[in-house]
Amino acid sequence: MPKPYSSDLRARVIEAVEAGASRREAAESFQVSPSTAIKWLKRWEKTGSKEAKPTGGSTSPLDEQADLVLEFIEHQSDLTLTEMAKALGRRRIATSRSSLWRFLERHGITFKKNLAGDRARPR
Repeated sequence: MPKPYSSDLRARVIEAVEAGASRREAAESFQVSPSTAIKWLKRWEKTGSKEAKPTGGSTSPLDEQADLVLEFIEHQSDLTLTEMAKALGRRRIATSRSSLWRFLERHGITFKKNLAGDRARPR
């Protein structure tokens, strides 16, 4: 994703429109697309902010029910990701293996092998 335009450029486009230029004229003189200038002005009029909206940081639907999911995982920690996703689906918590993986990673939960698995190896 490209970086947002600078706050300085946004401020200059807004000032040009407030000084009497049309949004399209201001966009042309500052070499931005007309739709960009229009969106900046709408945001300025609505919120009073010239700053870019925050990017990234999407939230998972699992985060809304994090307590239930974490409690389930605590009691069923021996399941695979696929089995966990299916079991959560039976509890009406929609998820997939990949979203469950990202959820566990965000919460610092890992399922590492323990030393009991070493007994099967030859010495």
